[in-house]
Amino acid sequence: MVRRRSGHLFSSAARQSSIALIVAGVLAGCSGFPGATDPVAARDRAHAVLDRWAHTAAGAGAASAVTPVGELTAQIGDWEEAVGENNKIALMSGMIGSPDGLSATRPPDGAVTWADGTTTNASLLSPQEALAAISAGSQPCSDCTGLVVTGARVTSGPIETTRGSATAPLWEFSLAGTAVKVTRVALANSVVVEPMFDGNPELGLAIDSAEGSVSGSELTLAFIGAPDGAEQSCGEDYTAEAIESDLAVVVIVTRHPHFPPLGGGCSAVGARRTATATLAAPLGERVVLDLQLGTPVRIELAP
Repeated sequence: MVRRRSGHLFSSAARQSSIALIVAGVLAGCSGFPGATDPVAARDRAHAVLDRWAHTAAGAGAASAVTPVGELTAQIGDWEEAVGENNKIALMSGMIGSPDGLSATRPPDGAVTWADGTTTNASLLSPQEALAAISAGSQPCSDCTGLVVTGARVTSGPIETTRGSATAPLWEFSLAGTAVKVTRVALANSVVVEPMFDGNPELGLAIDSAEGSVSGSELTLAFIGAPDGAEQSCGEDYTAEAIESDLAVVVIVTRHPHFPPLGGGCSAVGARRTATATLAAPLGERVVLDLQLGTPVRIELAP
């Protein structure tokens, strides 16, 4: 899926389904929704997520200094009315190519800079590799006209990483018949896993982000849950348990619903909530993975 550079995110179908089902489970929990966290299933899933990440990291070879989070493909500008319906679906379906071919030569390393001024150099994809990455794993649209690339250049822009917001190199592709540009994060050797959501609310809640420090042993997770406050009959409390490896951390967020009086109803409004997990070892350079999707989440690192 694709996001606009303006920040509007076109979330993947898996992410949308995950959020919808989990929020529904949370909000309906006090009305008898059969979605209480199953600790055995959640821990089994956490270990599977850790194993999958380790396997993918090993396959990527040398560890990357930067692990991007979220969508890696974006667009600059809005589709014109004449081509918008086709082009939006075509891009989301990965139907983009260059009839003349693009260079397979990788450019020199590029700089990635975080908000605190920290900078690292990273290997970059060739334009051919970046274009192929946009299409990877997509299902073509049978009645769409593919997008034709007319040019490519390295530029830079904001991305999200497991270490917070950063400015990083991007490949920017020009297209025939439109002023819209398509971009792809240009970082090579990044560990990227596809979402593995299977729709099981008993695995716990999906998390949006985490806060902690490299030397710290606590992680605070942010997520959408039910209202806080013991006086709220439809509220919930949450606890967090960390399952760890030497490469990553998965946190299980468990629901503890308040039960309303017989016949009580619940408001269908989610609330921004947090829960804190204690780690067996300092976070260090490890990534935090979402239990539901198996993908890395954004971490805000304290000094």
